[in-house]
Amino acid sequence: MSFDAFRPHYARLLNEIREAGMWKEERQIVSPQRPRLDLLDQGGGGRKPALNLCANNYLGLADHPEVVEAACRAMREHGYGMASVRFICGTQDLHRDLERAVSQFLGTEDTILYSSCFDANGGLFETLLGPEDAILTDELNHASIIDGVRLAKARRRIYKHSDMADLGAALAETRDARIRLIVTDGVFSMHGDLARLPEICDLAGRHGAMVAVDDSHATGFVGKTGRGTPERFGVEARVDIITSTLGKALGGGTGGFTSGRSELVALLRQRSRPYLFSNSIAPAIAGGALKALEIVGREPERLERLRTNTSFFREAMTRRGFSITPGEHPITPIVIGGERETVQMAQDLFARGIFVVGFTYPVVPKGQARLRVQVSAAHTREDLEWAVAQFAASGAACGVLRTG
Repeated sequence: MSFDAFRPHYARLLNEIREAGMWKEERQIVSPQRPRLDLLDQGGGGRKPALNLCANNYLGLADHPEVVEAACRAMREHGYGMASVRFICGTQDLHRDLERAVSQFLGTEDTILYSSCFDANGGLFETLLGPEDAILTDELNHASIIDGVRLAKARRRIYKHSDMADLGAALAETRDARIRLIVTDGVFSMHGDLARLPEICDLAGRHGAMVAVDDSHATGFVGKTGRGTPERFGVEARVDIITSTLGKALGGGTGGFTSGRSELVALLRQRSRPYLFSNSIAPAIAGGALKALEIVGREPERLERLRTNTSFFREAMTRRGFSITPGEHPITPIVIGGERETVQMAQDLFARGIFVVGFTYPVVPKGQARLRVQVSAAHTREDLEWAVAQFAASGAACGVLRTG
């Protein structure tokens, strides 16, 4: 039977997404990723400048000239790509240098690179755990954790978001498991809140469980020296596994990694399917990420500037009457509620020169649609003051600004 017989089914699904106001547009950037960028004006066909408030470019390194030059140098010296997986003929000195650098930065025993953190999570659970084991996972964990857990044969127990009583109950329910692994996002990307790692580690210690943290929205800038949420809470020695990305604060390219206990990393090298069956990350990515780690270490002022910018923006938007989820993270969710209103305000802000994206179902639950602002160390105070003014004007124009 040809596809034409099924075409109406898929057309109906697409139409339902459009009618619900949940259609996701992809705007084309025609400049490097940076705080102020140029986008393709889909109406006139020219360039439209905009203040970028929706990138994961937390430290402003995505277009840093040293990172770009390091990537170019790595490509000139090591080639464009590896054309192979790691264990065949796809491992260069750059890959091992980066793995050692990540381990040294995080204070872990060993690190293994993946093509993305999604792949790191996808290849984690089925490799380390079997039917005799149990995984305890926060209900708001990232999609990559959800998919990775589904691949494992271990029992799965989802606990309520950051609910330590429910996690304790889950640990009691799975006391007969051989190995229990608690897995949580370090930072929950749709809310900007941090995991309660000290309490999670306390529970893990009392019940003899391991702890895994996806720190993608923390590595490089959360914590005193940017080592992530384990450093932020002083539990580095009590976290067994960290998965994270090179595609956000550490240069913004692509690639991910798993870092932690040496025996676990060694087993992943032998059996983790996304690692064994995916090309090595390109030499340029490894070279750029190495330089990004160097910059994080030598320029702590970037971390302080990010904290200052985050505090200013959160407080200023709250004073203007917006519903801001409390927190300390540069992810600043502005909860609107309705899907259509959220999409409308994102479009209105774009017309005013603000590039920000509305998140609707199924990315967030129905009725909790939001604009997710992400502050960068590369934003100036003038950038953020102007942004607050545009949000206030747009909120009033769209009828969503909370007043009184």
